[in-house]
Amino acid sequence: MTIPTLSPGALAGLRVVEMGQLIAGPFAGKTLGDFGADVIKIEPPGAGDPLRNWRMIQDGTSVWWQVQSRNKRSIALDLRSAEGQDIARKLIAQADVLIENFRPGTLEGWGMDYATLSRDNPGLVMLRISGYGQTGPYRDLPGFGAIGEAMGGLRHLTGEPGRVPVRCGISIGDTLAALHGTIGVLTALYHRKVNGGQGQVIDVALHEAVFNVMESLVPEYSAFGAVREAAGSALPGIAPSNAYRCADGVVLIAGNGDSIFKRLMQCIGRDDLANDPALADNAGRVRRVEELDAAIGAWTLSRTVTGVLGSLGAAKVPAGRVYTARDIVEDPHFLARDMILSQKTRDGHEVKVPGIVPKLLGTPGQVRSSAPRLGDDTDAVLAELALSPQDIAALRERKVVA
Repeated sequence: MTIPTLSPGALAGLRVVEMGQLIAGPFAGKTLGDFGADVIKIEPPGAGDPLRNWRMIQDGTSVWWQVQSRNKRSIALDLRSAEGQDIARKLIAQADVLIENFRPGTLEGWGMDYATLSRDNPGLVMLRISGYGQTGPYRDLPGFGAIGEAMGGLRHLTGEPGRVPVRCGISIGDTLAALHGTIGVLTALYHRKVNGGQGQVIDVALHEAVFNVMESLVPEYSAFGAVREAAGSALPGIAPSNAYRCADGVVLIAGNGDSIFKRLMQCIGRDDLANDPALADNAGRVRRVEELDAAIGAWTLSRTVTGVLGSLGAAKVPAGRVYTARDIVEDPHFLARDMILSQKTRDGHEVKVPGIVPKLLGTPGQVRSSAPRLGDDTDAVLAELALSPQDIAALRERKVVA
């Protein structure tokens, strides 16, 4: 899939200043940028955002960077200097949204608290993402996504029963915080539009974003004193739904709807279970989940993944295999839905990157520009603040910008 002809996105005209780094704040900025916002990313001169050097590197830059920072402009600005802070305040005065994910109190120490910034820009929407939020007894503690996942309850449920909890494989706590932050930004912008133009602060804590998706965890404890535990690949309290071994791999089968369960049992040749009145509803199936898993597992083990999926697809039973990166980029459904984009880096390499979600049919998101090199847009952004080439050269000489 190649990048289509560009058109204004749903957020065209929205200006965002991104002062975050690594994952949570920049993911929120990336999401807004995908839908047309002008995202100005402020990075420290020298190394820039540390994400530039994370994981696998191509020509000195992480390929992860090509996803996280597409549709952004980079200005290299020393925020620890008084002159750099003054430039940042001028940029924020012209912005609709400010994104930051520093430790609480950092911006206040630079004289960029919301009360000060909003005097020059009353409509400013300020997204603040931190480990524990801007208030509370833990606010000053450092917090990364992994810690938020543990505190929010997710890590306790990952892995096999009785084993050390495992990571889910990606920085899901940061991403959940970013998505909650993006929802907050869009909500605040709507409120600003219909309620007199007043902006506000959105306070997102990593652990709260994780906790918000923990489903029935707390209600079950409140009502029954039940502490949910890790269950491996099973879905506790819902049956049958699990991962099952085949002759050449693993399949996931979700046969937990009443009519789906009956079709599944008929498909595997177990009419006795399909017609058992004690298994007609989920409560009955949960009581006999081990028996059901054993029956399904015995059937899948003698078949290939392809054969199992073919049979279950014909029976209209939800099932799927476990995809690798290779599977994803070669899958016809991913390709048909434009979920694999071919993007050219600033250094001329072609790299495949994830497509844009969600899909707006009237004003779809697009990749309008590849991820910038550090400071690629410093001069252009400063010129928009009416700084002359001489002014910019002087700032560069004093190492305020790069």
